Amino acid sequence: MPTFQFEAIDAATGKEIRDTVDAASEAEAQATIRSMGYMVTKLKARKSKPAAAATTKGRKGGRSFAIGKVKHKELTLFTRQLSILMDAGLPILRSIKLLAQMQKPGRLKNSLLDVCDEIEGGANLSEALSKSPKAFDRLYCNMIRAGEAGGALEVILRRLSEFMEKSQALKRKVKGALVYPIVVVTVAVGILGFIMVTIVPQFKKIFEDFGSELPPMTQLLINISNWVMNYWYLIPAIPFGINMVIKLIKLIPYGRFGWDLFALKVVVFGQLVEKNILSRSCRTLGTLLASGVPILEALNITKETSGNMMFERLFQKVSDSIRDGDAIAKPLKAYSIPPFNLIAALFWTVFVPFAGPLMYLMRYKQPVVDDLVINMVDVGEESGELDTMLYKVSDNYDEEVAVLTESLTSLMEPLLIVFLGGAVGFIVIALFLPLVKLIQDLS
Repeated sequence: MPTFQFEAIDAATGKEIRDTVDAASEAEAQATIRSMGYMVTKLKARKSKPAAAATTKGRKGGRSFAIGKVKHKELTLFTRQLSILMDAGLPILRSIKLLAQMQKPGRLKNSLLDVCDEIEGGANLSEALSKSPKAFDRLYCNMIRAGEAGGALEVILRRLSEFMEKSQALKRKVKGALVYPIVVVTVAVGILGFIMVTIVPQFKKIFEDFGSELPPMTQLLINISNWVMNYWYLIPAIPFGINMVIKLIKLIPYGRFGWDLFALKVVVFGQLVEKNILSRSCRTLGTLLASGVPILEALNITKETSGNMMFERLFQKVSDSIRDGDAIAKPLKAYSIPPFNLIAALFWTVFVPFAGPLMYLMRYKQPVVDDLVINMVDVGEESGELDTMLYKVSDNYDEEVAVLTESLTSLMEPLLIVFLGGAVGFIVIALFLPLVKLIQDLS
């Protein structure tokens, strides 16, 4: 007896149903489905195995070779588009197929085709998404699962798209602020390197023809020029080597913990890192709680997405305390004070010479979570509006990150100008001092 695959709407609950039914003909299949209380929206005979294999082969042919993960910008746009299609009443499978056709060849398109295969095989959306972890992370899948369980998938998709758009906007602000100083420093290093390699050696030949003793400033400039010409390869090698050493240290959990503490407490930039992590963590936790994800699961996901070992430790301690019957605010305050870390002290000593160890001892006990966050969380727990309070905290820190980023950019502009002016002035003075001395001797 042929098997028919159908899509229907449950007349009692309004939910979309996907299943199969055995019947002698299409008319008999429709009658059987209607007797179940379903309204048929799509019905087709299941193809035989050879045909199914051909279909799979053709579908595989639509995939392209791709490496890496899906870009955050592409995933954000897909989520917003899927939210719009779901609000318009389109079935989930048809919506994903439509969006898959619109994607450029790459990881996201391949993942969406895989999701379509899983859904056609009987899996729900969250199960299908979890089969493509390089495109859809645990946060994404858990929110979709919560939406399916609560029957509010359209609302969850809209909330998830808003969450991703705000995170993307914050990243753009920070990256945009860093473009100017990076470009200026790169151009400055190139210009100074050109002067040291081409111009200073020409003056060196002239000075040697004079046979007179050079001023200390000029001799220092010539020594620097000789070092650049002989060891120019160390200029890119030194930062590359430092980066490799840091990565090796971070392979050890204690070393990674020390680097993350240093990044949170370093002067000026540490505030930017800390506020950025707090904003992202509060928004993630608030979005998960508002979507119906249990508090322990939400804290676990927030811990994994924080990107800093100090905050991972903090959220783990809070989760353990909740299991013991405590509220969130009390352990959040108790465990927000970092412990002493020898690797963090070493980083302070290397990157902040002389005053580094003393500054670390003065700063390491400062809590990573402000009293504002703790008070807002406490009020949210008392009022039952924890997710709303977390949203407000995140919005507040988003504004602080934007203001701090603009302030740092405004501060770095004059500092870079002073640095370039000082470097060029030093070179000019060092090159002309011997000429002035020669003119005085001749006169």
